[in-house]
Amino acid sequence: MSFQEPAPLDLKKYIREIPDFPKPGILFYDISTLIRSAEAWQVATGRLARLIGTWKPDLLAGIESRGFLTAAPIAQRLGTGFTMLRKPGKLPGETISLKYGLEYGEDELHIQKDAIIPGQRVVVLDDLLATGGTLAASVELLRKAGAEVVGASVLIELTALKGRDKLDVPVNSLISYDD
Repeated sequence: MSFQEPAPLDLKKYIREIPDFPKPGILFYDISTLIRSAEAWQVATGRLARLIGTWKPDLLAGIESRGFLTAAPIAQRLGTGFTMLRKPGKLPGETISLKYGLEYGEDELHIQKDAIIPGQRVVVLDDLLATGGTLAASVELLRKAGAEVVGASVLIELTALKGRDKLDVPVNSLISYDD
């Protein structure tokens, strides 16, 4: 990995905040404004790659759908494989699934049955860590598929929601919001 950041860049300046989305009272942190800046996106993926690289993963797993945006380019930078954790009906072939509860209902994730070689070192990625339910379920699903989950990584963490407390793996985040 040869990425060298020329000068420290404040990535928060590239995150657009959208109030009342997807429903009233929610402040949405939009990463599309970060991704469309070539400089900010290179810096963000470079920083994440350096952090994730210390775990020496064999494979990165991205959570549908914004987790794909971070995991795929970082897997390429690190020279690892990449796999997807998806909603029901989105993956061809035989899958392993996990239903899990959220604060507003239930959800389900799938992974292709042959996506993991048992014992592979896997890092799971998503764009945002809030309450931790989806990320914790992803870790459980990956283990069910045979992975040794060595870490979780996100672009943004909402620290006040204490989502990392639900995880039993190391977590790194690039950007933190306290409120």
